[in-house]
Amino acid sequence: MTKFIRGKKLSRLFYREVVSPLLKQHYPKLKHSAGLLGSGSEVIDFDTVRSTDHDWGPRILLFVQKNDFKLKRQIARMFSNELPSTFRGFSTHFDNSNRCREQFHSEINYHLINHKIDIYTVYSFFKKYLNFDIHHEITVKDWLVFPEHKLLSLIKGELFHDDLGLKKIINKFKYYPKDIWLYLLACQWLRISQEEHFMGRCGEIGDEIGSRIIAGRLVRDIMKLCFLMEKQYIPYLKWLGRGFNQLNMSGKLRLILNKVLKADSWRDREKYLIKAYKIIAEKHNSLKITNPLNTNVEYFHQRPFLVINGERFATEIRKNIKDPKVKSIKLNIGSVNQFSDSTDFLEANTQKFKSIYS
Repeated sequence: MTKFIRGKKLSRLFYREVVSPLLKQHYPKLKHSAGLLGSGSEVIDFDTVRSTDHDWGPRILLFVQKNDFKLKRQIARMFSNELPSTFRGFSTHFDNSNRCREQFHSEINYHLINHKIDIYTVYSFFKKYLNFDIHHEITVKDWLVFPEHKLLSLIKGELFHDDLGLKKIINKFKYYPKDIWLYLLACQWLRISQEEHFMGRCGEIGDEIGSRIIAGRLVRDIMKLCFLMEKQYIPYLKWLGRGFNQLNMSGKLRLILNKVLKADSWRDREKYLIKAYKIIAEKHNSLKITNPLNTNVEYFHQRPFLVINGERFATEIRKNIKDPKVKSIKLNIGSVNQFSDSTDFLEANTQKFKSIYS
C-alpha cells in the first residue's frame, strides 16, 4: 500500500521532478505557467485517502501562450511517451473513469501514458472554468454569478511556476469588492429573518419534522453568514462543515450549532439558536460596518417565538452601500450560491442568469 501524500504536494513534486525537466529538455524556450487549481478536493487541501479513487493523482494544469497553443497535442504526446508510469508510488496513467491506475508495460504491447497534464491558455482556462473573458473587467453581475466554490478553488490553488503572470490574474478574484460584500451580507441576514420564526411555529403545532428541517436551514444560513463575515469563500457543500471549522467564529459556534441539530424539542432548538444569534450579532457589531445594533432577541410580533430579527441588520447594512450599480439591484437574493444549491445550476453557465439582477 503506497503511503498517502496530499494531492497538492504530490503535484508540486511531480512538476518539479518530472514535468519541468521534460519541458526544459524538449521545449527549453517555452514560456509557461503551471500549477494545481480549479476543481478537486486536493486544491483546497481537503483531500484524504478516500479522494484517491477518482480525479486525483499526479496531475498538473499547464498554461502556455496563445502562439504556443498550437503545440498542445505535440506537448501532450511528448508527456505520454516520456512520463514514468508511476511517481512516488502513484500511477501517472488515468483510465476512462479518471482513476490513476497502474499500467503494465511489456515489450510486445506498449501503451502510451494517459496522463492528466491538461494544457490551456490562460484565456481558455478562465473561459471554461468561469465562462469569463479575462480581457474584460469583472462587473457587479459577474461577481454575483460566479459560483463561490469555484472562486475558492482559484485562490486556494497553487502555482508551481509562473512565466505568464497568472498569479496577478488570480489575485483579481481574491474576494468580493466591498459593496458587493455588503450586499451579500444584507441578503444573508434577510434569509435568516425570513425563516427564523418558522422553526417554533412548526414545533408549536407538533410538526417535529418541519421544525427540525427549518432549524437545519437556519444553522446552514448562520454558517454561511460566518463565512461572509470573515471574508472567506464557501466551499462545495460536502466541505461546508470542514470549511466552517477553520473559521475563527467556529470556536464559539460549533458546539452550539451541534446542539441545535441534536435537540429533541423546538424549545431547546430555540434556546441554542438564541445563543448563536447573539454571537453573530456581536460579530456584526465588531465589523463596524453599521452603527452598533442591539444583540438581544425579541418576540416575533406577539407570538411566543424569539428571533434576532435579521431584517434590521440587512436594512442598516444596505444603507452603507455606495456603488450605484449595487444599490440598484432590486432583488434581495444575493449571489447564485445564496438562492440556489442545485449542483447542475451552479456547474452550468451561470453567466446567462445575470439578467435576473436587472
